[in-house]
Amino acid sequence: MRRFVLATAMVGMAFGAEAADMPDLPILRGSMINMPTRTWDGWYVGGQASYSAMDANFSKSIVGLTNFIFRDSVLQQPTSEFGLLPKTTTQGTGFGGFVGRNWQWDDLVFGVEANYNYFRTLHTATTGFNSLQIVNPNGQVLPPNTTVTYTVTLTGQSAVTLTDAIQFRARTGWATGNWLPYVFGAAVIGRMDVSRSVTSTVTRRDDVTDPITGNVTTGPTLPVPAQSQTLIEQKVNQFVAGWSGGLGLEYCMWGGLFARAEWDYTKFLSVKNTVVQANNLRFGIGYKF
Repeated sequence: MRRFVLATAMVGMAFGAEAADMPDLPILRGSMINMPTRTWDGWYVGGQASYSAMDANFSKSIVGLTNFIFRDSVLQQPTSEFGLLPKTTTQGTGFGGFVGRNWQWDDLVFGVEANYNYFRTLHTATTGFNSLQIVNPNGQVLPPNTTVTYTVTLTGQSAVTLTDAIQFRARTGWATGNWLPYVFGAAVIGRMDVSRSVTSTVTRRDDVTDPITGNVTTGPTLPVPAQSQTLIEQKVNQFVAGWSGGLGLEYCMWGGLFARAEWDYTKFLSVKNTVVQANNLRFGIGYKF
């Protein structure tokens, strides 16, 4: 047993002496694990392709038209609550470019960027029909024992096309090795074609109830020409403001050449009572000077 312990101690001393003479390899210092962080400071430019899913909320699109048709009448308030047109969704592809400037402090990167996208097929349209009977609307002045019934029929349609959009971004990222994950917020200006139309048909019937017998005399159904009409509105190349927020990831491939992938959510202000929002995926190639 003593001989085994002595032999083990001698082998350990010899191995320790040999290890002390070994060269200081970089891998032992961890240099291959802790890769140097790239410098992202400076101007950059690039191009990108996109895939977008756009939602259009048309539920209030024709309200502006019906408010005009029924203005200053007892029918304006009830018809403004018609749920005539639904929400719709469409998808499409696009392409664009970007230019920006980064400032880097240690591993933190701050920047501003202008990002432009042209959308090829982001168009959606819908139609709707609804008929409603409105009995004794608020504000209606009637003779005693008289009931008035309006029958309002509305047929509407609306469409929107998102042509292109530009974002003015502020972004913050964290540089680690060749990677730069980042988040951003942006003010957006989009260009749209928007159209809407409505056709209204209105009739009125006055029924009289005998106060003694309770019998009801049904009056004739008569058209109301002043409120039976068609209105059409169309805006081409309408500029609409909005906002956007998202996140992305860039990877330095070689020198100043980098690739990026990102997602953002964009919402525009209401235009012609239509609200448009979109989710966008983008993939791009850029170069940092």
